[in-house]
Amino acid sequence: MIVYTCGESFEEMLTCVYEALQSRAARDQVRLQLEPVWQQEMFCEYMHVDGDNVRAKQMARAIREKISYEAYRQVYLAAMSYKEERLDAIYRFLDLGFSVGSALTDMLARPEVAWILELSRKSANEASYFREFTRFVQVGKVYVAHIEPKCNVTAVSAEHFADRMPSEYWIMLDDRRGIAAVHPKDRPFYMTVLTEREQNALREMARGDIYTDLWKEFFRSTGIEKRKNEKCQRGHMPLWYRKHATEFH
Repeated sequence: MIVYTCGESFEEMLTCVYEALQSRAARDQVRLQLEPVWQQEMFCEYMHVDGDNVRAKQMARAIREKISYEAYRQVYLAAMSYKEERLDAIYRFLDLGFSVGSALTDMLARPEVAWILELSRKSANEASYFREFTRFVQVGKVYVAHIEPKCNVTAVSAEHFADRMPSEYWIMLDDRRGIAAVHPKDRPFYMTVLTEREQNALREMARGDIYTDLWKEFFRSTGIEKRKNEKCQRGHMPLWYRKHATEFH
């Protein structure tokens, strides 16, 4: 068994899939695994793959042109999942896709397709939740928001706010991964990795603004005490989403 390993970035994943698909080994003798690999299995040959921008772009273009744009979208969302097996799932999905072409995403009975659709659905749902539950705090001329998603959906969620707040300076921080979407005024947002010092500074700055108490009061005053149903509320907004939600502080 040959096990290809790589880091968690989308570029590294696409490069790893590229290398695995180019290998001459039988498909049942190949497995892809994300790093770190805590314990290696006996009788397995482990091969580390570094990210390669050129090969990643070639793979992305091949997916869009030889399969479909929808397949590429599903692969991207699946890659943002928190499931450890997502890399191998992408490999199996694309291995089938390059054989059947654009019919791939309609083959729901195939386990390779069902697996990817399940992973991508969870990522898409979480991104949708954070479009609703993200709360910004004004710090000078910049709006700062903290989130801690299970899936790596900061960039996906940021697209929504870039469309809604195009003429504002804002930063959306993923405290779980130490990354941020930074949006300069009237320009496209970009992703960056933050140092621990930068993360701590932004946490201290984003304590609250003049609208924080107003938002809490609005949340309290619009609620109807006799119709309060915490169980139902948790179903729509689970407790782990509320860590950075102003109205629950």
